[in-house]
Amino acid sequence: MRERLARWMAGRNGVDQLNNFLLALDVLLAVLASLIGGALGRVLYTVVLALLVLIYVRMFSRNLLRRSQENGRYLQLKHRFLGRFRLLKERWVQRRDYKFFTCPACRTTLRVPKGRGKIRIVCRKCGNSFTGKS
Repeated sequence: MRERLARWMAGRNGVDQLNNFLLALDVLLAVLASLIGGALGRVLYTVVLALLVLIYVRMFSRNLLRRSQENGRYLQLKHRFLGRFRLLKERWVQRRDYKFFTCPACRTTLRVPKGRGKIRIVCRKCGNSFTGKS
């Protein structure tokens, strides 16, 4: 039975990261719809059903190029959104050893070692120099 399913799925998209995200969103909306109830709950259940159909259509699709492009766009958006939080986490981890400045000309974030006193900081991107206390 397992081999038959594997043969049938050959050449199909299967589960990718966009499908995983859509499934998590679907479960969240289903829970929300069950908590809300009423007319809004029925509308949410309709959205849940439509998302579930979309997930299955994407999973069983043979148009691999199109599904790959959709997944790529999703990954780019995810990286752009999570990149900001990744930067904040890195700054939090390095807060004891470094002080962060923003270049007044180009708004680039610059990192300098702490405990050096008043220093002249030169932006590597635009070449602007300014003073700051580390």
